[in-house]
Amino acid sequence: MRRLTLDDGMTLTYRELGSGAPVLLLHGWPTSSYLWRNVMPAIARNNCVIAIDLPGFGGSAKPVDIRYDFDLFDRVLDGVVDKLEMDPVGIAVHDLGGPVALHWMIRNPGRVSRLALLNTLLYPDFRPDLIEFVRTLSNPNRRETLTGPDGLADIMRLGLADESRLTDEVLAAVREPFLDADARLALALAGIGLHPSGFAEIADWLPTVDLPVRIIYGERDQVLTDIATTVERASKDMPQAEVTALPNCGHFLQEDDPERVGELLAEFFRS
Repeated sequence: MRRLTLDDGMTLTYRELGSGAPVLLLHGWPTSSYLWRNVMPAIARNNCVIAIDLPGFGGSAKPVDIRYDFDLFDRVLDGVVDKLEMDPVGIAVHDLGGPVALHWMIRNPGRVSRLALLNTLLYPDFRPDLIEFVRTLSNPNRRETLTGPDGLADIMRLGLADESRLTDEVLAAVREPFLDADARLALALAGIGLHPSGFAEIADWLPTVDLPVRIIYGERDQVLTDIATTVERASKDMPQAEVTALPNCGHFLQEDDPERVGELLAEFFRS
């Protein structure tokens, strides 16, 4: 793991592998760059691939006195791309990393060369189970049911098509960044800070995207249960997108089938 300090003092950790044209990987909730560890080697055969821990996750800073909103993540991605000299950059996103990256892209036209979307959120039409998830994280008396050790285990188990992939090692890596109360509070705050207006802005912008797009998704997603609807809508908004559905993968497709995901992304970013 490497460490990066942004101009505002925010510290981030990240993984780096390979050389060549840069590719940035963004994780979602409640994971980290660890999720991409077995996907990175395939991409790194032809690219310099970097997976960061977003603020509030992994080994990165977890302040509890800030808003984890679109503005914060815009500044973070500005700093990462500038300091690591990743301009232009290919981007692959998962879960919460999707809206984070796309909102930044709206404000940075021309800085992204290719975009890959994996089981992510794109639109402001939130399902009831997602609304309940946000309500739980917003409630001080209930949030630990999601951010505590048992809650993290439950969401990882729910997100896998093959529960045998949730080994003791994987579970320990997911839990380790959130052993103290402040870290778990930061995790909760990071899950509720993106305002619906930002998603509406992304939805309006998607039909204007004119760069290569790759969509890879696990069909057995029990976390984002409307993923097929999201993909169908995204395919209409971005007709240039090439779509691959993985029938034996769930939400955390990087754990269910990292080799397949890695090869698909390697092919896309090598092109």
